[in-house]
Amino acid sequence: MKILLSPIRRRAAALRERALALVLGSTLALAAAQAQAENTLVRLHTTQGPIDMQLLDADAPKTVANFLAYVNGGDYQDVFFHRSASNFVVQAGGFRWVAASASCCQAVTSRGKVQNEFSATRSNLRGTVAMAKVGSDPDSATSQWFVNLGNNAANLDQQNGGFTVFARVTIPSMATVDRIAALPIVNAGAPYNELPVSGWVPKTPILRSNLALIERAEVLPPRWQQNDAQRVFDYLEAAYPQYAYPSPGASGAVDGYIYRYYSGSKAYVGVKGDQVFYLVPELGPSIQPMGSLTEWLSTAHKSGY
Repeated sequence: MKILLSPIRRRAAALRERALALVLGSTLALAAAQAQAENTLVRLHTTQGPIDMQLLDADAPKTVANFLAYVNGGDYQDVFFHRSASNFVVQAGGFRWVAASASCCQAVTSRGKVQNEFSATRSNLRGTVAMAKVGSDPDSATSQWFVNLGNNAANLDQQNGGFTVFARVTIPSMATVDRIAALPIVNAGAPYNELPVSGWVPKTPILRSNLALIERAEVLPPRWQQNDAQRVFDYLEAAYPQYAYPSPGASGAVDGYIYRYYSGSKAYVGVKGDQVFYLVPELGPSIQPMGSLTEWLSTAHKSGY
């Protein structure tokens, strides 16, 4: 009997190992497919609120890789929106505030030109992000980009080889873009002829605090790597920056809650079970419900989170 059982056990063990390998292989393949299919999400932490961009990885791979090189290299830290053309675009990526500089600002160092990847299937519509470039040179884009404030397809799709759309601003983040577009504009001399400013007093120097500044840029974790609570937190930070700042909040877990704490507003947002809650200790000790996690997750998903 022992002689008969030994081969059976070995075969059973081999089958279990094979099954485990198949499951593991399928899991890794699924993760790889999800990572490939999902658009990269980049958050710009600006003085007007967060701006989240869904990059079009598969549609404009060279342009996306170029943009991510600047993001991951820290090149957009302290870069400001230097152009705001009414009902047209807000533009950044070209100039950085440098306090030690005699002229206050320095050009972002170019990482080289990127080949134009314009497609009529990616028109310059409201909320899309496209690369800026030199006139009469379709392949001259480097670090500068702009957000379209309206439907600019009739103009920007037709000139200079077409302007390459490589990202879309998420729905809640367009509120931040619109805040920047609504700022007063001053002519501070080329290349700052249409400079958006906040709280600037005429005939005084323009300070860092007057600029619509990108304090830093980062790639957010992909959705398949996040739990439902994290996705909802990311959405809330974009949709309600006046309450959830600075982003991302400090994460933690206690008494069954997964939460983020926002030192700017001194507020907590947490998830426990299928409920979302908030707590502002300065307003009282009670934890208040905000609705179901399922509902908030649905809203976040529709907005790209």
